[in-house]
Amino acid sequence: MIDSDDLREWLILLRTPGMNARRLREGLVSRGGATPLLRWLASHGDALTAEGRAWIAAPDEATLARDLSWLSGDDQRLLRCTDEDFPPQLEAIPDPPVALFVKGDASLLLRPQVAIVGARRAQAPGLANARRFAEALAVGGLLVTSGMADGIDGAAHEAALDAGEPTVAVIGTGPDRVYPPKHHALARRIAAHGAIVSEYPPGVASQPHHFPQRNRIIAGLSLGVLVIEAGLRSGSLITARVAGEQGREVFALPGSIHNALAEGCHALIAEGARLVQRADEILGVLAPAAVELGVELRARLDRSGPAPAVGRRKTGPFDWRQDDEYRRLLDAMGYDPASLDALIGTTGFTAGALSSMLLMLELEGVVASLPGNRYQRVV
Repeated sequence: MIDSDDLREWLILLRTPGMNARRLREGLVSRGGATPLLRWLASHGDALTAEGRAWIAAPDEATLARDLSWLSGDDQRLLRCTDEDFPPQLEAIPDPPVALFVKGDASLLLRPQVAIVGARRAQAPGLANARRFAEALAVGGLLVTSGMADGIDGAAHEAALDAGEPTVAVIGTGPDRVYPPKHHALARRIAAHGAIVSEYPPGVASQPHHFPQRNRIIAGLSLGVLVIEAGLRSGSLITARVAGEQGREVFALPGSIHNALAEGCHALIAEGARLVQRADEILGVLAPAAVELGVELRARLDRSGPAPAVGRRKTGPFDWRQDDEYRRLLDAMGYDPASLDALIGTTGFTAGALSSMLLMLELEGVVASLPGNRYQRVV
């Protein structure tokens, strides 16, 4: 349980004018935590703007009370960079966030993810492609992440949910706001069956500069970014280029030369993005990165016992021999190669849970992955 005083101090720091994520991270490290950092800032006014000094000296208690009230809600938390289950993917990017407000299942942020982004005013074929790819990638074991914007983002979230899989939305407002307003129902579904993530505190309204900032988090959480329909000035290109700078894979769907919303995708392909036409092309490329991420998360689990990437709440070192569900899966597999679809039918597990379990077993050397999205027990 997080100490309420410590949480209040974090909220004060996060709302301090002029204190961006980089400066706050540096301050937390150099001063040894939120409490000593606040004390230091209170006595070193030259480190802040006039507005920042005024806030530190007399923070708005009503605002802090609203923040604390929001954080007291079910499945609502402040995920801080000092927490064991803060996504390690984000630690490796330039200018990582210092904390995230999460509504829903925060453990999903530890899952291997793929971002799907594109035009807000997408055409019918683009929306259909977003749904098709999102469903296939979600069923294939990658958690679909996007920005809950109109168009491609919304279609990708909905398709993952309709397939019975969770999805993560990284938004450019406070976690209690919905933008665009038409997505209130979608936001409720995501919060109930996935997670809504924001770098901004409750009550913060949409601002144009927020969206490029949130795009770095979408890219940072993901192993790769798929762009479906984007004009040459689309914000999706920002996400894709940030992903490339972060060392993530970038995929783009080609389109007609007569479609202005294909020009951004074609530009990305010309710059080196992978041209893809099927979801299994993406799954094949990202599988090694998913295994590498799983190794890192497994190491964290062995050291400290946070929620594992499979989203199933366990503590202590993983031991498949002591887990009834893993034993049931292995009994269903036998020793012959089996497809993911066949295993879904014989075990009754969802595709997402099954893919995550197979990944853990692969890391243990119990299962081997084969071409064609097939798996074989080897122990």
